[in-house]
Amino acid sequence: MIPLLVLQILLFPLTANWLMNMWVNSRMTLALNDSASRLGSTIQQLYSALSHATISAGTLTSKPGLPVSVENHHYLGTATLNQPSEQANSSKILTLTLSLEDTSIEVDSSVTLGPHVLWENSTFFSNSTNAVISAQKFDNDTILLKFG
Repeated sequence: MIPLLVLQILLFPLTANWLMNMWVNSRMTLALNDSASRLGSTIQQLYSALSHATISAGTLTSKPGLPVSVENHHYLGTATLNQPSEQANSSKILTLTLSLEDTSIEVDSSVTLGPHVLWENSTFFSNSTNAVISAQKFDNDTILLKFG
């Protein structure tokens, strides 16, 4: 009976710690996923606003209003632009990747944009005062998007 009690004394804290870590990681993943979705939505709204025919060339910036950290971990984001079809006027897909610093947690989110879009390689830092999205429309109706 005593070995069983000793085993329970050792197993209960280990199991509780394991379950708590799983719960915290799941909560951080969900919060980061929400931030990625909101960031993608902001990019899509900027693109839609600038792609309208009545909007002339110019630059817009938007602060997406995301939290600075998730569970006291700052995060950073990158994006890649892909054109799934070979046709010149097909839509492009911007894939956002956010990762939490000091963890292995990383999430992806995708945004569908129109054919006349370019992405400038840049990084989104959640703890930066320059955590914005910039969109620039050119005279040929091409829209350049980037972080910062």
